[in-house]
Amino acid sequence: MSSVTIDNTVEDPKQRAPLVLNHDDFASVTEEICRVNEAPKPPKAWYVSFIIANMLAGLLVLLLAYLFITGVGIWGNQNPVMWGFPIVNFVFWVGIGHAGTLISAILFLFRQRWRTAINRFAEAMTIFAVICAGLFPGIHVGRIWLAYWLFPIPNQMGMWPQFRSPLLWDVFAVSTYFTVSLLFWYVGMVPDLATLRDRATSRFKAIIYGLFSLGWRGSMRHWHRYERAYLLLAALATPLVLSVHSVVSFDFAVSQLPGWHTTIFPPYFVAGAIFSGFAMVNTLAIPSRQIWGLKNFITMRHLENINKIILVTGSMVGFAYMMEFFIAWYSGAHYEAFAFINRAFGQHAWAYWIMVSCNVISPQLFWFKKIRRSIPLMFIVCLAVNVGMWFERFVIVLSLEQDFLPSSWGYFTPTWIDIWMLIGSFGLFMTLFLLFIRFLPVIAISEVKAVMPQADPHHDQKHGEAKA
Repeated sequence: MSSVTIDNTVEDPKQRAPLVLNHDDFASVTEEICRVNEAPKPPKAWYVSFIIANMLAGLLVLLLAYLFITGVGIWGNQNPVMWGFPIVNFVFWVGIGHAGTLISAILFLFRQRWRTAINRFAEAMTIFAVICAGLFPGIHVGRIWLAYWLFPIPNQMGMWPQFRSPLLWDVFAVSTYFTVSLLFWYVGMVPDLATLRDRATSRFKAIIYGLFSLGWRGSMRHWHRYERAYLLLAALATPLVLSVHSVVSFDFAVSQLPGWHTTIFPPYFVAGAIFSGFAMVNTLAIPSRQIWGLKNFITMRHLENINKIILVTGSMVGFAYMMEFFIAWYSGAHYEAFAFINRAFGQHAWAYWIMVSCNVISPQLFWFKKIRRSIPLMFIVCLAVNVGMWFERFVIVLSLEQDFLPSSWGYFTPTWIDIWMLIGSFGLFMTLFLLFIRFLPVIAISEVKAVMPQADPHHDQKHGEAKA
């Protein structure tokens, strides 16, 4: 079977050559991508990863059951730090989900063709990250069986939720984001699901893929409706990239607490979300292209472009860190100045400097092209960014430790259940992601073909002129 490389950027930057295409390149693209789903058995690395992820997800389920039976006292949350790991994890996972929509929607609207090889699993990452995020606010309320009190419906007590609370705004923002992202992801997969339906080797697979492909036949009318729907969903999803994490930042910014009450939070949170989301995309793309042999599609150019975005957004986050200190000084508010000095030199200074090292210093390595194109080094930097962005949310929540009254100060210490629930959420995320890779097309087949030279209606004319 012949292989095709959809990008003329090869692994060695010195060996750039014109892209040579054969007549069966379209068939080769279909074969190589569908091979991931149609193989009788996945690679051994998939089994090992799935078992580990499943065990961690199972541990999360057991801890959730223990939480429901015992109560939220098993966490480290206590006066004055009533927001602990659950809210930190919620904001972290919502941020992870931003890169998928950005890659898919905004880069699609700007006609950036390099997105086609990574948009599908970035969209899937968005869906699974938002699922992990939505888990934590629900269990943070304590009595989970009364969680319906949060919904905007009158309950048996004749009360309505407080619509002026940003926590309620989160419900609408995140649920809208999840719904639009899910539709965007699913609509984009319809042509590829039809391809898997037509290639199915068993009746069961043909029925399942047939149901989800919605009767797709590839007619002109189908393509016209598909492209209009995809464009409309991309336009709807684009403002959500800015709005969702801005609303999440209002959880903090609308309070009067020193260290939270600032107008820089919305753009600062959005930049940080894109920053952490792209780092997670690379963290997933690097092993995926190696294990499933997708180097012809997820090329070094894709990884390098992501690294450039990480460098830009990391610099924006670093600028926001500096501006926070400037605002605290310029405002003349003694409480605000103390809050930021305490972050850098107080009882949790170690967490602050881990955050700065991972989020500000490590991305600056991507100024160097050799590091941007080195698989091991970029993987380490992206892992460091993921760690740093979790600690950023942790540092923000720790502002609750020391507010206006020294008599109410405290020290937050997480319990082992806090830590293992965080690890278990990664197990849930990876379980869903590995199932996606096994049963659904990880790369958008139709979109990859659309950016190949043969898709250009003037390709044959240009090819003939080149030969002449």
